[in-house]
Formats: sequence, C-alpha cells, structure tokens
Amino acid sequence: MKPRSFLMLNWRDPENPLAGGAERVTLKHMAELARRGHNVVWFANDFDGAKPETEIDGIRIVRGGRPGTSIFHAFLFARKNGPFDLVIDQHHGIPWFAQWWSRTRCIAYIHEVLGPIWESFYRWPTSAIGQTQEKLIHQFYADVPFWTVSESTRLQLLEHGVDEVSVRPNGTDTEPLPELPAKRLAKPLRLIALSRLAPNKRVSDVIRVLALLNDAGCPAELTVVGSGWERDLLGRLAGLLGQADAVTFKEHLDDDEKNVELQKAHLLLHTSVREGWGLNVIEANAMGTPAVVYPVGGLVDSTVDGVTGLVSTGETPVSLAVKILQLVDDPDRYDQLREAAWRRSFEFRWEKVLRPTCDWLENLAGDGGAL
Repeated sequence: MKPRSFLMLNWRDPENPLAGGAERVTLKHMAELARRGHNVVWFANDFDGAKPETEIDGIRIVRGGRPGTSIFHAFLFARKNGPFDLVIDQHHGIPWFAQWWSRTRCIAYIHEVLGPIWESFYRWPTSAIGQTQEKLIHQFYADVPFWTVSESTRLQLLEHGVDEVSVRPNGTDTEPLPELPAKRLAKPLRLIALSRLAPNKRVSDVIRVLALLNDAGCPAELTVVGSGWERDLLGRLAGLLGQADAVTFKEHLDDDEKNVELQKAHLLLHTSVREGWGLNVIEANAMGTPAVVYPVGGLVDSTVDGVTGLVSTGETPVSLAVKILQLVDDPDRYDQLREAAWRRSFEFRWEKVLRPTCDWLENLAGDGGAL
C-alpha cells in the first residue's frame, strides 16, 4: 500500500500533563501507522511550556489553541496541510466537529459514553444538561462511522442514534506471566482496587465490601493502588467502618510495582459507574488475578462472567460481597477462573491487537475504502 495521510484530533497529546489512558492507547495505534510508513499528524491543544510542534514515535505532533479556540486552529491547519486521507475525530466530551470542515473521510473515535458518569461529578440540572448534550452530539454524528473499544459502548452509541459502530478492543502494556504460578485462595483474602480515586470509580464501595466480608467472618485485606482527590475521604471512610488497619493505600507505583501488587492479590474489585473497557481488569488477569466487578458497561466486556471472573447481580457492596463469599467456599472454581483469565489476557497483547485495527484504518484511508 502506498503511504497514506492520517490526522488524529485529540484535545491532549502524549506530552500533555493531563494525558491519560486514552492518549497512551492512541499513541500505540498512531505509532504503528507511522511505523508502516504513513504520514501521521496528531493535532492537540497547546499547553503551558509546550512547543508548537514536536515528534513522538514518528508522529508529527502539532499544537494550537486552547479550549474554545483549538477547533479553529485545527481547521486552519487542515486547510493549509490537507486534505488528509483519513481524519480521526476523538471524542472527550466535546468533539472537533471535523465532518463539517475536514473535506475528507472522517471517523469518530470514542472510548466511553459518559452517561451516568455526569451524575458522579455534577448535581442536577448540570448532570442532566451534560447527558442531554452528549446524546445530541452523537445524533449530530449519526451518519459518521464510530470506532470504539467495547460492545457495551457500541450499544450505547446505537441507542443514541449512531448508525455504524466498529468495535476494536484496546491492548495492554502489561505482559502476561509466562507461566501461571499456584496461588491458594486462603484467608485473609487479599483484595486490590486499581483506580483513580474519583467519584465515578466508587472505590468507597470497595471499602464497604471489605467491611461486609470482615463482619461476616471472612478475614480480608485491601490494597488501594491509585491517587486522586478522594484519597483523604476514603481513608476517613475506612476508619469509620473499622477497617483502617485492613486498608493500605499505595500511590504512584511504577509498572513493575503495580504488577507485583496485582500478582499478590487474590481478587481485583472494580465498582466503577461505567467504563469504556476496564483495562485494569485485563492487567490483573495477566498477573493471574481474576476480577469481581459491577454489572456496568465496559466491565461486563473485560470480565467474562463465570469464566474469567464474576459480575455481581447489582451495583451494591452487598451483591459484590455475596459473589466473593460464594467463591471463597469453592477454591476449585477460583483456580478455574484464574487460569481462564490469565489465558484470555494473551489475546490483548498489543502485537495481536494493533495489526487488525491498523489494517482497518489503512483500508478506510485507501482508495475505495468503505466507510
């Protein structure tokens, strides 16, 4: 295939101080396209101390404007340097509206539909306004093909009126263990939560699960790996529930340290309001640790209920605790979940995930590529 040109529109680039998981995943895909010899440009907001242009992994990074003006800067850049063979309009709240100004093939790229997450951060009526504008934006994009990371998000987009959605799962940087070592399900249970400490992650529910287990005579300990503005609140909650000595908070771990914690744990608990995918579930699985999760979008995709982990019947600490207590009485089932979770994690190595997704993007950018 002859070289094609791609324009990725994302509010943040990998060097932005606010860059997160979405940017890491995007970088993987764009770097692979660049490695294949394509011209890849990533347009993003400017930020304090940033250079107007730089290069990362063969990708030309261009920065212009701040929130409220960067769409205009992107429009001018595309007019001067385009047309591109494919424009990828990445959605984080407000999109780039590129289908109206890019003059070329355009797809939308979205990691999750926020939906109820609005209610975690804002009171009514702001939360209702946020959910309404999100639906309206998706309706404006109804005839634009979407790229997303899970079946749950695909269904949510279809409910909002989007016509075409392609699911391309994320990969993980966590390399699965070459062999699965034995790990006996013994008491005290070693539980782990790996998360940003923010309202939508509901780590407070994990601490309540811990209290329920200990009160039920099932000794358990919890390690919370992550940082965020709810750290002090969660510490106080652990104290109020009599779990201060059973909870350990660990912040700013590097990947090796994180993997050690995941491997030591018996179970990962995930109680988020909603996820696009639930990457930390796969990270835990790669370390031989199954997950017990709430029945919400993303988590029901990364966890295969009864095969690689367990999905609770409701979004309550009681329902999650019941699942764990049932598993404690069935160590053979735990071993089966561990092995299935570990084996499935190999499917999400980047070397397996990148090829079909980038082949698909090349096809869209190529002559006659069907949108």
